[in-house]
Amino acid sequence: MRIKKIIYLLLILAFILFASYIFQDKKRGSGNDSTVKYVLQEDWPRLPDGVKIGNPTGIDLDSSGNIVIFHRANRRWPLIGSMPDSYIKSKTILIVDAENGRLLNSWGDHFFIMPHGLTVDRQNNIWVTDVGLHQVFKFSYDGKLLMKLGESKKAGSDSSHFNRPTDIAVDSDGSVYVSDGYGNNRIVKFSATGKYLFEWGKKGDGPGEFNIPHCISVDPKGNVFVADRENNRIQVFSSDGRFIKQIMSESFANICAVATVGSKTFAVDDLSFLKVRHRGSDIFSIDSTGQVKTRFGRSEGGNKQVCWYHDIAVDSRENIFVGDILNNKVQQFRKISMQVK
Repeated sequence: MRIKKIIYLLLILAFILFASYIFQDKKRGSGNDSTVKYVLQEDWPRLPDGVKIGNPTGIDLDSSGNIVIFHRANRRWPLIGSMPDSYIKSKTILIVDAENGRLLNSWGDHFFIMPHGLTVDRQNNIWVTDVGLHQVFKFSYDGKLLMKLGESKKAGSDSSHFNRPTDIAVDSDGSVYVSDGYGNNRIVKFSATGKYLFEWGKKGDGPGEFNIPHCISVDPKGNVFVADRENNRIQVFSSDGRFIKQIMSESFANICAVATVGSKTFAVDDLSFLKVRHRGSDIFSIDSTGQVKTRFGRSEGGNKQVCWYHDIAVDSRENIFVGDILNNKVQQFRKISMQVK
């Protein structure tokens, strides 16, 4: 009798979860600005034969507008069990011309276990996080190691250790912010020389609390924007960690990444069923008041290929680049201004 009751309860739970999956598509099409349209650039990038992008987990732009990609090659995130222990043999850093899609340079082989976040600072140094190594690395543009933070393959929560750090951002003064996201739910600030300064955050859904701070960006004013993934929001802080505001919308699913250009904020989300069945991503353009102005992707409907945008980069003309880790693609969306009659 007890087994029948357990089976009955499991069936009810399965029905509730399935219903939430069916009906969670959050205000399709809201926030569209009719004066702006984004068009996918087909046949981009154009990589040489033999160069295959794995999960493109981190992307950013260098000072020349080229796209820098951090990808996992043939490495897969383990659904069960521990992280792999071996290093990826392929070149995991790709630098691609944004205009013609040609590969300009590549490096980063035999160095990483599980690539994740990437940012390019104002001196064109390339910073990355590896959640398998629990470390943050700073490289020169051509791949020379300049700095590393954290201890290899050792997780922790003190000033010299991370627990699966997700992303980094570098301010104009060289200050470094690390979203120590999967294990610690905190933001850690370092000086330009790598000295630990302070940290903030803990697990939760209140102001200054996080449920996987997955991506981080710094705007021209020095404010820190954090994609608080599982809380479906963006939190904004001052450079000293003081909470300023949060950006939320009923149309947001899990916010995976955030980027800032001028006074605008750009973000991507991921809508899924139990993190297994993905329904797609939307791209958002948000104004200075926190209002969604443009939204496209999953919410447009149709029979388009389901994607999972893991990171976003935006150039000065507001063209958008995204990394899709379901289909192992980096896509470019060109901004087109529409005339209103």
